[in-house]
Amino acid sequence: MAGDKNSDIADGLEDGTPDNSTLDEADIRVVQNEDLKQKRREQICDAALELFLEKGFASTTIRDICARSGVNQASIYDYIANKNDILRRLLNQLWFRPDVTPLPELLGQLDRDLEDVLREYFRETWMKKGKGALLVYRTVPHMQAHDRKAMRQRESQLIDDAAAQLRKRFKLGEDDPRFEILANLLVYLATFGPMRSWLQRDRPPEELIKASATAAAAMIQQVVDTPI
Repeated sequence: MAGDKNSDIADGLEDGTPDNSTLDEADIRVVQNEDLKQKRREQICDAALELFLEKGFASTTIRDICARSGVNQASIYDYIANKNDILRRLLNQLWFRPDVTPLPELLGQLDRDLEDVLREYFRETWMKKGKGALLVYRTVPHMQAHDRKAMRQRESQLIDDAAAQLRKRFKLGEDDPRFEILANLLVYLATFGPMRSWLQRDRPPEELIKASATAAAAMIQQVVDTPI
């Protein structure tokens, strides 16, 4: 049993239709006390997040996570399947946050000015998903193949949906290829902020958000106004 803990088989992934908003987490039912299960998983995930960002995913061991979290190594598999399962749980919490309005939904609010929409998008993403952005870009190379595929599919769908909303906003045809590029740039800018925040610690976050939104809105308008 112990040798299987780090295998795909031991992930315990549930069968059925995958959730389009989250990565599949292991279905572990050893501990029946839900409050205890939640508390231990929070301890494990909080410790793992610190270690993944400090040492990197590959260099962090289950022993490290146990030592940092205070969860006994003999019982940790009662709460998580393996390191990849911890990563999925963290990404679900930090990257696929349900309290952050998706970019396509914001762009679809056609009664709002584009710059205002982008300010909200950058603010929400930078303030609430900052650690999630760092985690994604530092761990993607170490994800299992099916997790990378799921992440790619979700990001591709996000960009397609955002591009469709931009086309509606500017009343341009479906055959205009520029909007997928613009949507991808917006997603990139939203994740770029947290990764470069160490260079801007002396500046108020709102100043950076406003300047970035103004620049992004102007860029989009110029691209739209330039004939292809």
